Amino acid sequence: MADLNSLLATETAAAEGTLPPDALPEPRSQGKLVLRKFLHHKLAMASSAVLILIVLISILLPIFWKHSYQDSSFPSFAKPSAEFPLGTTQVGKDMVSQVLRGTQYSLLIALTVSILATVIGVVFGAVAGYLRGFSDSAISRVTDLFLIIPQIAAAAILAKVFGGGSWYIVALVLAAFGWMQIARITRAEAMSLSQREFVDAARASGAGTFRIIFKHLVPNMVGSITVNATLAVAQAVLAEAALSFIGLGVQLPDTSLGRVILENYAQLQTRPALFFGPFIVLVLISLTINFIGDGLRDAFDPRQRRMKA
Repeated sequence: MADLNSLLATETAAAEGTLPPDALPEPRSQGKLVLRKFLHHKLAMASSAVLILIVLISILLPIFWKHSYQDSSFPSFAKPSAEFPLGTTQVGKDMVSQVLRGTQYSLLIALTVSILATVIGVVFGAVAGYLRGFSDSAISRVTDLFLIIPQIAAAAILAKVFGGGSWYIVALVLAAFGWMQIARITRAEAMSLSQREFVDAARASGAGTFRIIFKHLVPNMVGSITVNATLAVAQAVLAEAALSFIGLGVQLPDTSLGRVILENYAQLQTRPALFFGPFIVLVLISLTINFIGDGLRDAFDPRQRRMKA
């Protein structure tokens, strides 16, 4: 009863404005609310743990692994054993070291593509959404043009012509065809935000176009930018794997999970470990990143269930 009376007294004091400021709960910032909602997303947290584990293994395990990815002196097609957990390839390379090396390159390519595509998409979309008029029409038409081009076919041709399959050329080509969705989403948000009072206040204070776009508009789109950048990583992983699997992506001496799968695809029936080892890692990376993106989308969405203070 005492607790109930205390609670009623607190509510009455708050309503009358006589409650001391230090008795009120400290309001949570938007960042803390987003983080808390994301931490309560069980699937996203489990996916984050799996992805972090994959990244750590791909980076740290090669330091301690007994076989080098370059060593081809082992017996050809050795069966899985304690010495070679996934067996060896046709040319006598340890499959575990090949998967680790391929994972490193696939993640590096995907991260590079995500960063470049996000930067290009945000700049184009924000400029088009804020300036409108001729700038909006020109950028929108370019975006539509890139959207109707068969991306995998164009990326395969460009990667072959300009780089001979180097990983960074593949990343640049994929980024050149991966920014359109982010640009369209950013454009829509910029058009909406440009009508808000804080933008009018910035104009009245003499802020230039560049400052308004990148100081006021872009920071208010951080939620959608973060979600789409995360999903771009998963899309880049699959796009790179598709290119490498058809032999038009990463070429030796560079490698990737798609390249490793291609080299061992013929052994699917007779030596499945050589195929399913890199394939399972590729699927895990793609799934975990997509689940993390779903968790971020829910965390940034104000329409989702509100967390208790």
